[in-house]
Amino acid sequence: MTGKELQKELTWKFPHIAKAAPKQMEEAAAFCEGYKAFLDNGKTERECVKIATEMLEKAGYTRFCASGQYRQGDKVYYVNREKSLIATTFGERPIREGVRINGAHIDSPRLDLKPNPMYEKDEIALFKTHYYGGVRKYQWATIPLAMHGVVVKKNGEVVELNLGEDPKDPVFCITDLLPHLSAEQNERKLKDGIKGEELNIVIGSIPYEDDEEIKEPIKLMALKLLNDRYGITERELLQAEIEFVPAQKARDVGLDRSMVGAYGQDDRVCAYTALMAEIDTKQPVYTTVTILTDKEEIGSQGNTGLDSNYVGDYIRYLAELEGADPKEVFYNSICLSSDVNAAFDPTFSQAYDPRNSCYINKGCVLTKYTGARGKSGASDASAELMAKVIAMMDQEGVYWQIGELGAVDVGGGGTIAKFVASMNIDVVDLGVPILSMHSPFELASKLDVLSAYLAFKAFYKN
Repeated sequence: MTGKELQKELTWKFPHIAKAAPKQMEEAAAFCEGYKAFLDNGKTERECVKIATEMLEKAGYTRFCASGQYRQGDKVYYVNREKSLIATTFGERPIREGVRINGAHIDSPRLDLKPNPMYEKDEIALFKTHYYGGVRKYQWATIPLAMHGVVVKKNGEVVELNLGEDPKDPVFCITDLLPHLSAEQNERKLKDGIKGEELNIVIGSIPYEDDEEIKEPIKLMALKLLNDRYGITERELLQAEIEFVPAQKARDVGLDRSMVGAYGQDDRVCAYTALMAEIDTKQPVYTTVTILTDKEEIGSQGNTGLDSNYVGDYIRYLAELEGADPKEVFYNSICLSSDVNAAFDPTFSQAYDPRNSCYINKGCVLTKYTGARGKSGASDASAELMAKVIAMMDQEGVYWQIGELGAVDVGGGGTIAKFVASMNIDVVDLGVPILSMHSPFELASKLDVLSAYLAFKAFYKN
């Protein structure tokens, strides 16, 4: 055997999909049209749950009933407090043999309004914000922002806010200093270029006028306009959930249109592909449990996040339907923690280990372990699980790769995997490589998006 033959037999290199399977480019482009619409219409977890519910019902899913009777192929869904969702297709094998779980999160970094947000200063009305999740604060200044959220009025009526997405709507903005006056600001560290208490959103500059002297007339005018449109008062703002997100739509990126650029692709890229794979699964061997969850970006705490009982309780309900022991179901189940990883960025190559990074256009990425530095806070998948998941993808011809989140000691991060593992369930992270992760405009390869969908279909099939 020649050295070249031996090298081919013993070594491995992940291929560029466009070279290995050029026909997938057209398929990926078509698939991502629906994905872009999902991103545009689901910029908060509540909106994602609403859209997902509509998609599931259109596909024949019904509300899950804990006392119902189900057979293979039946499709149900469960909504937890309008912020997280589980969908299931019942499989051939009994529940005690385990279920196939796929969990993605639908919350993304954003700016939340503070509880008492509105004020006027020097004849400008503003909102005070508190950032949600890991943001680089300077990225959120001087970009168009849209207002989304829910207000419960004093009479109990629930009002949904969505302002800044329609081309006819006004948008909102956080200001920044001009370079001519920023000498002192330029001395700040990058992380403090814009400070948390400087993330103040401009909402108006015209006063309300009448015959009497009014304190804070510009704030009053802004309140009147909100009241005219939504019928809400300042008191009702105190109990609201209102978020500000980038106002731009998902767009094709590059001369070749090979990428999707949009807000919230971490982790709605995995949520959409998981949801589509769930819908397209008809007669699975194992019962599926597709989770679109909340609160991952702030540690998964809260009763709509994975560090709570709602997923475990749902699986217990499934076990009770067949008189199975939930502990046996957990032990025999497999979960994909479907979350993104940081794609290698040649502009900032020093932050990565090139041999152990994921790359755009090479397929979905398996992340064996997460955590930071010495794997702190990690869930570390076993060799047996890695082999099993990879075999599923190989059997269906799915393009995949291995990746780690940056160089050792540079940083790190976590996913929902460790919370799934705490239920004694085998779990590994699988998702899409992302450039500019956690920014207001993230980039994903269309080929990688398609690969994630195909991987999830393979997982549910086998």
